[in-house]
Amino acid sequence: MGGHRERDDGALLRAVAGGDQAALADLYDRHAGWLHARLARRCADPEVVREVLQDTFVTVWRSASGHRGAEAGGWLWTIAARRLVDARRAQERTARVAPEAEATAVPSAEDRVLAGLEYGDVGTALDRISPELREVLRATVVDGLTTREAARLLGIPEGTVKSRARRARTELRAALAQLNPSPLGGPA
Repeated sequence: MGGHRERDDGALLRAVAGGDQAALADLYDRHAGWLHARLARRCADPEVVREVLQDTFVTVWRSASGHRGAEAGGWLWTIAARRLVDARRAQERTARVAPEAEATAVPSAEDRVLAGLEYGDVGTALDRISPELREVLRATVVDGLTTREAARLLGIPEGTVKSRARRARTELRAALAQLNPSPLGGPA
């Protein structure tokens, strides 16, 4: 069992795909802390964060054979982020069914900003840029990770994070300009 800790994520995921529960436990120990922290930055409800984290690793157990590569950080975050979106949508459906619950639940400022990012013009613009650029922006801007942390999470070199972030900002600006042409952008 203890031999798992020296293996990289790819080796652990291959073991998980083979039904090795100890490998899943080691993968959890290695990644649950930072996943929890990132989820907690996006969701103020600790119960939802715990459920999403658990759902993430259930998904890993079921689909570990589908992962390719040595680093699992980006893949794990993608699963967790999708589970969080699913949990929020389920909460929204519940709130629509029970309007009195909606009246008492006031979303935090962070939740409102994140909802605006996901469902507003910025979210629409983000959807228009390539996934690898969007992934870097979410890691560095939305989640506030350093270049080094984003590089490790995404399994790419730090220089690649920097160049993708620069390209992503340029493409995002262009996409936002298409969505909301500014009268101030032309000659005065």
